[in-house]
Amino acid sequence: MSRTAQVTRVTKETDIFLKINLDGTGKADIHTGIGFFDHMLEGFAKHGLFDLELKVKGDLNVDCHHTIEDTGIVLGEAIKKALGDKKGIKRYGSFLLPMDETLVMCAIDLSGRPYYVADFSYKNDRTGEMDNSMVDEFFYAISYGAMMNLHFRQFSGSNDHHITEAAFKAFAKSLDMASMVDERIEGVLSTKGTI
Repeated sequence: MSRTAQVTRVTKETDIFLKINLDGTGKADIHTGIGFFDHMLEGFAKHGLFDLELKVKGDLNVDCHHTIEDTGIVLGEAIKKALGDKKGIKRYGSFLLPMDETLVMCAIDLSGRPYYVADFSYKNDRTGEMDNSMVDEFFYAISYGAMMNLHFRQFSGSNDHHITEAAFKAFAKSLDMASMVDERIEGVLSTKGTI
């Protein structure tokens, strides 16, 4: 069974095409117009072993907000679509990721119920051309697009680049774990019979 999806979203603010393969090898072809954001998404693909193709034309003459938030919406929708009926998946995933002085934990429940909690603490307003406040906006959009419960905890970190990169990689590892198929699971992993 191929767990792939592609989603297109066109608004007055953004034009996005995204294709993902949850069972890939980490290949990435990403062009958002925001160098640091591209770097983070390449890390997400590589460390989650997801194949990700992404082309975004956004109103960067305004700021980075619409490009990043809408990419989160589309990525969330693609993850949900690629997971299909969720039969046999482990559902839960968590990872504690160290990056030099930074330590970030991500925990996911692919429950069908969106919720987002995080406590990122930044020293500066921006990293490269990306507003640090957009990290929350991006992951919030994913949690609602994918209908997943998504938590982050930052235990340490003083370098803004490291904090964001640790978050993206921890998310990748957690999603890889939660979306993994376990042959012992019959149907979906829920006493309700649905997730």
